[in-house]
Amino acid sequence: MTRVLLIEDDRAVRRGVVLGLTRNGHETEAVGTGEDGLEALAAFRPELVLLDLMLPGMSGLAVCGRIREVSRVPIVILSARGDDIDVVVGLEAGADDYVVKPASAAVIEARMRAVLRRIEPAPDADPARRLATFGDLEIDRGAIIARKNGAELPLAPSELKLLLFLSASPGQTFGRQQLLEDVWEHSFYGDARLVDACVMRLRAKIEEDPRHPVYVQTVRGFGYRFGPLPA
Repeated sequence: MTRVLLIEDDRAVRRGVVLGLTRNGHETEAVGTGEDGLEALAAFRPELVLLDLMLPGMSGLAVCGRIREVSRVPIVILSARGDDIDVVVGLEAGADDYVVKPASAAVIEARMRAVLRRIEPAPDADPARRLATFGDLEIDRGAIIARKNGAELPLAPSELKLLLFLSASPGQTFGRQQLLEDVWEHSFYGDARLVDACVMRLRAKIEEDPRHPVYVQTVRGFGYRFGPLPA
């Protein structure tokens, strides 16, 4: 069972999502405004947030940014098909994935499970592989934590999973589609904006100069690679 906070303006959508999640055993708190959502975040302490972008009053984008200031809880955007620009901004603000409305309960739950798996400890039996140091960056795969200069980094689930995946094979280049399949678990031809927005956010947190990245490097025409070898 997962505690899910649904912030959705449309009452019909709220009812449908809550019904679907409840039938599958999830505990769901549903609210219709961003302001109520932020209050529920503290009181309900959800394990995942489903966030509508088109909210009255405080926008979904603003809510996403406010959540990321205080929490690493996974965020999945609920978006109408015409919200392309807002989706990109939402991803850049810290969302982990998005679902296009209308969507079935099965689709929503599949995305929820995929996001939640990004914060599960890796089943790595070799203690030597659990902790790796790359310059001033330390990655603990057992605890699912990254530190820079000894301080823990406030990474969202997708940022952590992307860092763990790339750093497991330093120097190897991965295309966006492969990253979508392995990190986001999108088996279809997915949306490269998920990867690019996550890379941008990750660089802002781990690089000294995000414009000249050392750790997450762009390989033009191919994708991304993790730069330095372990210390």
